[in-house]
Amino acid sequence: MTDLKKLWDHPDPHVMQTRVTPQDIDGLKHTNNAVYVKWCEQVAWDHSVALGLDLECYLALDRAMAITHSEYNYLQASREGEEVAVGTWIVDWDKKLTMARRFQVIRINDGITLLRGAMRFACIEISTGKPRRLPRDFIEGYGPAVLTAISS
Repeated sequence: MTDLKKLWDHPDPHVMQTRVTPQDIDGLKHTNNAVYVKWCEQVAWDHSVALGLDLECYLALDRAMAITHSEYNYLQASREGEEVAVGTWIVDWDKKLTMARRFQVIRINDGITLLRGAMRFACIEISTGKPRRLPRDFIEGYGPAVLTAISS
């Protein structure tokens, strides 16, 4: 088994491990691109929940972090049965309205990076869909997880 700690682009990612299922495979016999997007969304949400910001909190505050931009660089394919680790980091925020995450998907058996991705989020008021300032709970929850220095 590969030592993933040395392979991550940035230190201390929030990690989700999964196995490629038959439902993940497309006509080309590899993992469909949309599955990687789903994994990134899942690990981002899992990280948010781990930071104490779950759906119940979002609804109570009438605030959410909504994706405004996403970008994926597919580097290698994965196939049915392979185990992958999906890591995420909060890499930037303005403490007012927006934050950014990066993602990395690594095939566990050989340590190959399969994907690198990025998402930008804006804080919205759920009831109206309009942009709103980050509430104190978001600043206190997400703030400690923001990487202070990364290389581009």
